[in-house]
Amino acid sequence: MAQSNRPRGGRPARRPSSATPQQRPARPRPPRPARQKRHWLRWLIVSILVVLGLAFASFAVALARTTVPTPNELATSEATIVYWSDGKTELGRLGDSTRRSIPLSDVPIDVQHAVLAAEDRGFYDHGGVSPWGIARAVWNNVTGGYTQGASTITQQYAKNAFLTQERSWDRKVKEILLATKLETLVSKDEILDDYLNTIYFGRGAYGIEAAAIAYFGVPARQLTLEQGAVLAAIIKSPSGLAPEDRLDDLKARWAYVLDGMQEQGWITPEQRSNAQFPKIKKQKAKDRLGGQTGFLLTMVEQQLADLGFDETEVQRGGLRITSTFDRQAQRAAQAAVRKKGPKSGTDGLRIGLAAVRPGTGEVVAIYGGPNFIDDQINNATRQFAQAGSTFKPFALAAATEQGVPLTSMWNGDSPSTVNGYTFSNYGDESYGPVTLLFATEHSINSAYVELESQIGVDNVVQAALSAGVPESTPGLNLDSPDLTFVLGTASPSGVDMANAYATFASSGTRAETSVVSRVIGPNDGLLYEFTPSTRRGFDPDIANTVTFALNRNVTNGTGTAALALGRPAAAKTGTTDDNKSAWFVGYTPQLSAAVLMAKEDANGIPISMSGTGGLSTVTGGSFPAAIWTAFMSGALQGQPTEDLPAPPDGVVAPPDNCPSSIPTPDTEVPAGCPTPAVVPEFSNEPSTVPTDTLPTDTTTDAPPGPDQSQAPDQSVFGPQPAPTDTPAPPIEEFGPQ
Repeated sequence: MAQSNRPRGGRPARRPSSATPQQRPARPRPPRPARQKRHWLRWLIVSILVVLGLAFASFAVALARTTVPTPNELATSEATIVYWSDGKTELGRLGDSTRRSIPLSDVPIDVQHAVLAAEDRGFYDHGGVSPWGIARAVWNNVTGGYTQGASTITQQYAKNAFLTQERSWDRKVKEILLATKLETLVSKDEILDDYLNTIYFGRGAYGIEAAAIAYFGVPARQLTLEQGAVLAAIIKSPSGLAPEDRLDDLKARWAYVLDGMQEQGWITPEQRSNAQFPKIKKQKAKDRLGGQTGFLLTMVEQQLADLGFDETEVQRGGLRITSTFDRQAQRAAQAAVRKKGPKSGTDGLRIGLAAVRPGTGEVVAIYGGPNFIDDQINNATRQFAQAGSTFKPFALAAATEQGVPLTSMWNGDSPSTVNGYTFSNYGDESYGPVTLLFATEHSINSAYVELESQIGVDNVVQAALSAGVPESTPGLNLDSPDLTFVLGTASPSGVDMANAYATFASSGTRAETSVVSRVIGPNDGLLYEFTPSTRRGFDPDIANTVTFALNRNVTNGTGTAALALGRPAAAKTGTTDDNKSAWFVGYTPQLSAAVLMAKEDANGIPISMSGTGGLSTVTGGSFPAAIWTAFMSGALQGQPTEDLPAPPDGVVAPPDNCPSSIPTPDTEVPAGCPTPAVVPEFSNEPSTVPTDTLPTDTTTDAPPGPDQSQAPDQSVFGPQPAPTDTPAPPIEEFGPQ
């Protein structure tokens, strides 16, 4: 019997390599890497399924443990309180809102659909959270589209009624859990009802009923389709779509809402094409915002928005906010304007005042206007009045940086032509050759324009920006500045100029302004604390040289009204062409302040201040200087007298005994004195100065004047006259500013 080729175990023997072609070769085994890849792919799929299963189980457990509080207990407004800088005394409240609840049946169906079109078009189809909505929001963020956000109405209601406005994943998870839980407990109509009665619409209005009254003066049941679409549009951003400030954006969002209603079949194409944007009721300020309070609180609100606080969180979040506003300084500002401002010819007159703490940027006081309720335009923060000669210190800083000394000589003649530009001094006065210091003291246009031409306009512009003048300032003309720049053709705000001069006061340290010092949350947690944001604007020697010259402007030049302060001070006056604005900006080591005056007609067009307070010409050295001095006296009451920073070695000034008026032919002029000529500020006025020009009464609502027991340092800044009850008639710059 033949021996079998089959090996023990039954497997056929491997054929020899010389097998005939008809025999099929054995299939090769897959390489090891391919088998490993399938192995790891199976494990990856299993792992993902396990993770998803665990996540689902965890979500189910969390959902089961989630309890829904009673909305009526948590959906009520808790006022946000703003305090003065002491952190204890209440300044005002931001959450003094109105809330009126109504049944859903009182809300017209068109209004309900408008809200759904704006915020959650799939509201009646999802279970509280819309994955498609999240995906759609992500896609539109990438492509630049403009649709509703990822949060459903149920999520928004859960957040607003039961949670905080905290930005965290933990809060977002709670929001999703609560929204999903709500959908299992109450009907869609109940959720929409509660949402419409708790959502914030701006103007202090919570709920659709309060919003209908605030914007249209009618109850919600009387809202039209067009009006309902406006309110629905506002929900997205009550401040960002406020009709007072962002009407064009609101109209665009309104159109988007109506387009969505048509797409959903809730209105016909004919209704869409016939829709007209409705007239919105003018907002009225509440009595609690009267006087300066409304201006102060508005500034706080604006900064909170800049810091990223949600408007709903601010309006009803129960926050405790400490502002930078000093109560004593604020009272001094109000009293100074009331006591020292003009009493006649004031139709259309706007007065602004702002004070900033050097080195920190804290705004300690402002005067925005007579009454926020009557006019909500803040004259301290609005950029509308040309700065005039208050821009000359920026040229002085640029010149000092290039090594130009205060003793350098410049052309003081008038008129004077520089690079094709012809300029005149005040009263067309000619001074002959003058030092840079004398030109600063007496604000000589021809000398400063010549200086600007020599050192370069761009360098003067850069000095203004380095000091803190914002690049966005109207009239700054950064693309092609010309020789008029040094004469202050730009229009910064009072806060801008007070802060720019504070850079000089702090020896060149520039700080960003702030009106918010601290924010405490409802649970006493610290949400924000102010830290000064500073940088080097100028080398200390440059800034202190400017301070030296501006102090001489107070003791010897156009700013002599500030001598009544009784402390070393540095300041500059400013008056513009056609007498349309007047400024006084100055500082001590502790405080920098700017006072501005301008007039506008009924259409907001600048007009001459001639006749204001009985003067044919209102200059920076008149009412603005008097207001500044009175304010600083009250604001600094109780604070020690401090010396201004000393100028660097080598700064040389002309002799102190130089004539302060045109000398007679037989008057001997000391060596080193420039040819002087001083024109009294009221030289063009009647022989009798109006009684309300520089008030002589010393009574004021502010605290009494500063302690005079500490005499200023005379070794650096020269003799400082003792304070007087009535400021001496000041001297103003000599030429169109």
